[in-house]
Amino acid sequence: MAARVLRAHGAAWAGGLLRRAAPCALLPGLRRLTSSSSRPREDSWLKSLFVRKVDPRKDAHSNLLAKKETSSLYKLQFHNVKPECLEAYNKICQEVLPKIHEDKHYPCTLVGTWNTWYGEQDQAVHLWRYEGGYPALMEVMNKLKGNQEFAEFRKARSNMLLSRKNQLLLEFSFWNEPVPRSGPNIYELRSYQLRPGTMIEWGNYWARAIRFRQDNNEAVGGFFSQIGQLYMVHHLWAYKDLQTREDIRNAAWHKHGWEELVYYTVPLIQEMESRIMIPQKTSPLQ
Repeated sequence: MAARVLRAHGAAWAGGLLRRAAPCALLPGLRRLTSSSSRPREDSWLKSLFVRKVDPRKDAHSNLLAKKETSSLYKLQFHNVKPECLEAYNKICQEVLPKIHEDKHYPCTLVGTWNTWYGEQDQAVHLWRYEGGYPALMEVMNKLKGNQEFAEFRKARSNMLLSRKNQLLLEFSFWNEPVPRSGPNIYELRSYQLRPGTMIEWGNYWARAIRFRQDNNEAVGGFFSQIGQLYMVHHLWAYKDLQTREDIRNAAWHKHGWEELVYYTVPLIQEMESRIMIPQKTSPLQ
């Protein structure tokens, strides 16, 4: 009798702790914790919450997860523009940024440039690739110091902005290389703030999960931060329209294995954000 009471109290305590700690999206799965048929998976999930094993490694996660065949570095820029200046801001970006992109003296490529449609309003997002990593980034920065047109562009831009931030990123080895595509498309940038120490786990799960999201050519690129806000992951997707996005995302849930991978990756996330973006006229990603 006493043993049964202790087990009951222990189960109640664990259930209360999990209800307080777990995201709402996980509650349906947590209600199944009493089912013996799913006990092995549930026990594994519980261990991942309370006991995290860190394997000894002799290399940084950036070297374990990034593409080996390239040495490209990416810069993601977020510019929050004064509402009354957005049209003028877009105009000067469309005049100046393609010139840098097309100039062979600059070892960089404009991957895409957008305005946020749903998400933070009056925002511009730019994604650059630097061929050759950090040396290429520094070469571009030094050359731009002597570019008078770019200096005038930055001065005019500074009067139009409320705030700005950037991140330096590497691309996951298992994602598509972001290449120009014709439109019209809308783009979704899904940004995940991971729990520190979980990047390897995220990469291992998404190396399998990405195969469920390739059927409609919607996967554009996947990146993780190196400088700026750390343990950030960005997934970039392209869709014809919002309804197509909804249909493609719903279809993934009918594929065997997708639910399992979502189940294990959700606990790795601290915060997440989705932006729906419209490409600017001069964006290589249309």
